[in-house]
Amino acid sequence: MPIGAEISAFDAAFPRFLMSTGAAGLMLLAASTVYVLLTPWKELALVRAGNTSAGVALAGAIGGLAIPIASTLASSMTIEGLLIWGAIALLMQLIAYRLVDLLLRDIPGRLAKDEMGAAILLAGTKLSAAMILAAGLWDPVLQRL
Repeated sequence: MPIGAEISAFDAAFPRFLMSTGAAGLMLLAASTVYVLLTPWKELALVRAGNTSAGVALAGAIGGLAIPIASTLASSMTIEGLLIWGAIALLMQLIAYRLVDLLLRDIPGRLAKDEMGAAILLAGTKLSAAMILAAGLWDPVLQRL
């Protein structure tokens, strides 16, 4: 392909790329913010105070939100679809938190005490739920199943 054709293709695709990835980034930021506000402990304050477990748990949540958002973006859904599936990813992260809290009892207290085992189980559960959701979001028309 001549260089002029590649530049034309870039010119045509770049605005869509910016809009899609920008929307995905904003969705991740919004979902992460809502997650932090809805969970019963103050992850950022704990992380700033040097609590490693809170950092692991929060990283698991953000990664757990990013995976399905990225999957939605990769399967070329609309911005509206991105918003809907991002909201569903947020709901799944809150459910994953609740399930681990039911299993271990008092996740907020355990994280406040910097219990790494609880944080790792929580992060792993969140990432696992996100991967399952992301796999369900792949578009079969794109033959990615």
